[in-house]
Amino acid sequence: MNDTWIVTVFVITDDLMHYLEHSSHVLAQVPDPEIVTVAVVAAKYFQNNHERALYVLQQLGFLSGTISVSRFNRRLHALADWLMFIPTTLGEIFADGEVFVIDSIPAPVCRRVRARRCRKVRGRVFCGYCAAKKEKFFGWRLHLVCTPEGIPVNFAMLPASFHDLTPVHELTANLSPDSRVFGDKAFNSAPDESTLFNDLGVKLIPVRKVNMKPHTWLDEIDCRDYRHTIENVNSQLESMGVQRLHARTNVGFEIKVHASLIAVTCTNLN
Repeated sequence: MNDTWIVTVFVITDDLMHYLEHSSHVLAQVPDPEIVTVAVVAAKYFQNNHERALYVLQQLGFLSGTISVSRFNRRLHALADWLMFIPTTLGEIFADGEVFVIDSIPAPVCRRVRARRCRKVRGRVFCGYCAAKKEKFFGWRLHLVCTPEGIPVNFAMLPASFHDLTPVHELTANLSPDSRVFGDKAFNSAPDESTLFNDLGVKLIPVRKVNMKPHTWLDEIDCRDYRHTIENVNSQLESMGVQRLHARTNVGFEIKVHASLIAVTCTNLN
């Protein structure tokens, strides 16, 4: 583990909570910023295994005091809103660029053979298909907009059957005008491209299919170059276990996804 990286995560979390005048309980041996830091470290180094991360960080002396696993889980669920607020805020800070990349990644909640017995989500709307892996999955689809450096600036988690174009307007609403957003072949849609450009001034540049008219030579070159960015981010999230998360509730599932996004952001800041 990288000590500097862990301290960076804590400083970012602590500064945001302090700026918004959040204070931990007076009887808490481990303050709230350290609870969030444990969750992010678990995503980065332990594939979102909170118990293992908590034990290691306590043994290495990173925490101010001791805390049980059950108490940690209750404290972490109470801070679920903060785990969503932190990546959203960091994304707004880095959303002032001119080039972005958009894509989605499967976030299954269970194996497809267990879909009928799943209690977290139910229905055909959560049955999706991953074209990259040519396989079906059951759960959610995480949609991301990232900078060329791999920093997520906006995200949304929708049922797996929803198309990649479904949240494209919401994901690009906060981008600056004249921005260029590069995507794969799933984002080919003349009406959406026209609407985004006319309403927001954002230019959506997907990879054209063989039978389509290509982009200008400059956009074609940039599209091939920047597409590697989102693939790297997807690989980072996959290595953190986003595609095999174990959570009893939807809140717990979202906590681990948001912690993974914070970990990716802090990793790619350098």
